[in-house]
Amino acid sequence: MDSLPRRQSARLNIDNRIKFRHLVCFLEVARQGSLARACDKLAISQPALSKTLKELESLLDARLFERGKKGSTLTEAGVAFMRYAGPSVQSLREGVNSLRSGVHEPIAVKLGVLSTVESLLVPEMVRRLHERHPALVVSVVTGPSAYLLSQLRLGELDLVVGRMTDSPLILGLAFEHLYSESMTLVVRTGHPVLADPVGHKNLESYPLVLPLAGTTIRKFADSLFVQHGITPSHQRLETLSIALSRRYVQCSQAIWVAPFDAVRQDLRQGDLVELDLGMREPGGSVGLCTNPALPVTPAAQWCVDALREVGQECREGNYP
Repeated sequence: MDSLPRRQSARLNIDNRIKFRHLVCFLEVARQGSLARACDKLAISQPALSKTLKELESLLDARLFERGKKGSTLTEAGVAFMRYAGPSVQSLREGVNSLRSGVHEPIAVKLGVLSTVESLLVPEMVRRLHERHPALVVSVVTGPSAYLLSQLRLGELDLVVGRMTDSPLILGLAFEHLYSESMTLVVRTGHPVLADPVGHKNLESYPLVLPLAGTTIRKFADSLFVQHGITPSHQRLETLSIALSRRYVQCSQAIWVAPFDAVRQDLRQGDLVELDLGMREPGGSVGLCTNPALPVTPAAQWCVDALREVGQECREGNYP
């Protein structure tokens, strides 16, 4: 009759034995992908770290890492546990910091920002936030969607903004659509392809600027060539940097396969010219991604509210 209470008691004892150090060590190894690098970050010895991980795996009755010559990778159980361990540690750190800080300390929010939204959406969002919240610090991390989504799972970011619906790492996270954005081909003013009546059919003669291979936005760029029967050049610059792409196109014969928002103002000002392909790529979903296991901070909610405002204006054609 008392077997159920005994099992419940055992589970409670296991929970009570999991310490903050267990979670911190687990998350650092997951982040670094290597025990040696995690030891350097945590300033502890490898035997101590290995012992801590073994304790945690024993308490959870699950193997969290596969260890090999190339490092330590999360098992399926490890991935599942990380969804909760990361946000828990982050929430505890925020709670401690809130007690230690004074009422006049700045409030911070950490955003992951993909290149597709660097030029218009995010700057406008930050402008509105700073008008409403003078003490707000917005920290922005850029990079590929896979990296940013992994940081969101760990609780290192409050939300991620951009195109990311095709990334497998979005599974288990919450995505909210804001608006659709197409890809386009642009060149500098005076580019020789503009004087060629069938120039868009001879693009293989010019260098290409493309998003990095394997990224969500690259898939849309590749589909653009397929839709229009264009043979892409073998000479390429692959980057997620909008600033580098813009500058290189302006000083060369390169053709940039760009998110429309990234070049909208350049086209309006006449600094770049859009190649007329007869139709534009239908567009991908730009939105915001959050971790359902992570409590939404007031600052993160302010960001979500501002993003929804700007997203609605984009959908209605009122911005920019």
